[in-house]
Amino acid sequence: MTSARKLAVAFAAARGVYAVALLAAPGRIGTSWLGPGAGAPAVHVAIRGLAARDAALVAGTIDAAVRGRPLLPWLLGTVGGDLTDLTATLVAGDAVPRRSRRGTVALAGGSALAAAALAIGDA
Repeated sequence: MTSARKLAVAFAAARGVYAVALLAAPGRIGTSWLGPGAGAPAVHVAIRGLAARDAALVAGTIDAAVRGRPLLPWLLGTVGGDLTDLTATLVAGDAVPRRSRRGTVALAGGSALAAAALAIGDA
């Protein structure tokens, strides 16, 4: 496995930890992202859906890396998901705490850039 693919696996594994945290503690993780409203059980449905999306992208990325298959579709899916999270958070405006909006720009934006760089490196 190339160094670039090993890096993609490490990147995916880190995302996997986040997905597990979202699944296990949607209220706690969601509240730090979305504010107090994320503590509502109905909101946990969407947070767990996001976790499932990330888990699928993680599994696909790692499987493709290990089997020598193209990483591009999985990494582009990751970029799309992260940019969607970033955009949705910003569109929500003041309904999401300012600190959380800034954190989302940093985390989701940084993750989208990292996934795009990994995709370019694997092309």
